[in-house]
This record gives sequence, structure tokens and C-alpha cells, in this order.
Amino acid sequence: MRRPVVVAVDGSEASLRAAEWAACEAQRRKAPLRIVAAPGLPPRMRAHETSSVTVANALRGLAARGLAAAVERVSELAPAVMVDTDLLDGPPALAVTASASGAELIVVGTRGSGGFAALVLGSVSRHVASYATCPTVVVREETAAVHREIVVGVRDPDDSLAALDFAFEAAALRRARLLVVHAVALPIAANGLPPAATSAVIEVAAESERRLGEMLEHWREKYPDVEARADVVRCHPAHVLASLSARADLVVVGRHGTPGRPGGSSIQHAVLGHADGPVAIVPSVG
Repeated sequence: MRRPVVVAVDGSEASLRAAEWAACEAQRRKAPLRIVAAPGLPPRMRAHETSSVTVANALRGLAARGLAAAVERVSELAPAVMVDTDLLDGPPALAVTASASGAELIVVGTRGSGGFAALVLGSVSRHVASYATCPTVVVREETAAVHREIVVGVRDPDDSLAALDFAFEAAALRRARLLVVHAVALPIAANGLPPAATSAVIEVAAESERRLGEMLEHWREKYPDVEARADVVRCHPAHVLASLSARADLVVVGRHGTPGRPGGSSIQHAVLGHADGPVAIVPSVG
């Protein structure tokens, strides 16, 4: 059996849409779906043992109802997908991240119920995207549009294998086009670029195009049915990826760093904060 797709829910409509996205992805991958909820406990409640027990029980009841709502939603959408649920213990950010161990990917939303364990970007979602050992997909509010295009940002062609593999597989599963983007940042100059700097930028862009072209030949052999092209742009990478998200089914960004340690970058966080569609954060290999 394939590894599961995991999705975290909290009962909110936004998290149920994330569950729908996860169910569709599990169906594409012929994988089981595991739906988890982490009710947690507000930090200030921990000092008042009697009241904290009452609140914890209430929150677990809400979380259980959220799980049931998610199961009902995904069962209607993808009835053939095998589904199980898990009510997690411990701090939500840590518990949800740990639930991704051994998963194909984990899916989280960007806005939650706000009452408990809300999946709000900047807390649970950001923690999962920074620490999870498998790819994390952060689902925005609107997920229904289909564009038949996947976008992947490549910082260094030699250090983007995991992100590229994930992006090519996602494109193959959706029968979508793939756009591989590498951004060349322009030097900052008050009165324009001097000729030497302009020439240097042009040379860097040309070399990047050559390397990306060579790299794509290998991936085209592995995924011959995927129509892939590379684009070298002179723009801040976060800006261009966030802009492209409006027309993409998924934007893929690599996460560099030591496994088990946070690898989130300013680019990753900027894309997550401004994208119009789902964003996949893929940890580097090794």
C-alpha cells in the first residue's frame, strides 16, 4: 500500500476545502487519506487544572466533530479513497508536524476556525511547512479552478532534485504543463545599471538558461508525457512565483536545510503569504 496523504482539519470551512484538495490528491496517487485534528489547549489554561480539563474535553469534542465533517465531505468527493482519522495529542503545531512522518505529503489550510488549533499561516501551517520531513501543501481558500499548469521555482538546478521530482510527478498526475522558473535578481542601482553590470546580468541569465535546458533533458526522459519548459526571469523569485500562482494548479518551492531543522526561507514565506493558489513546500533530499 502506498504511503498516505495526510490532511489536518479543525472543523472550519477552509480546512474542509483543504481536506477536499487532499482527497483529490490521494485519488490521483491511489493512496489512502489520513485526516487528523489537534485540538490542543490554550497556553493560559494549562495553569488552571480544573478548568483546563473541562476546556480540553470540549475542544476534543469539537475536533471529533470536525473529523466527522471532513470524512463526510471527502467521502462524497472521492468515495473510492480509503480514509482513516486520528485525534492528536499535544501542541497542535508539533502534533500535526509529527503526523506527517512517513506520509506522501501533508496538506494544511491557511485559515482555521480561530477557536482552537486554528490552521493559521504563521502558526501551525508555517511550522509544518518548515519542519515536516515530507512535502507540505498549503491550500488557499480557492481551490476549484483548473489551469493544467504546475509551476516550480528552481534556485540552483543542482540542488533542486526533490522539488523538480515532485513538480514533474504532480504535472504527470494532472496531465498538466510544467513551467520551471529561475529568477535572476537585478542589482540595485539608483540611476540604472552601468553597462558592465547589465552585461553581467545578461551573461548570468544566459548561463542559467543553458543549465536549465540541460537539466530538463534528463527529466523529460523520466516524464516523457509532461510538456515542460524553462523560463529565466529578471525579478525577485518570491514576486514572480506568487504572481504565477494565479494561473497555476500548484506552485512548488524547494525547502533547503538540514532534515529535522527549520528550512524556511524568506522566499518560501513570501510565496506562502501572497500566493493565490496551493503551494507545495518540498524539503531537499539528504
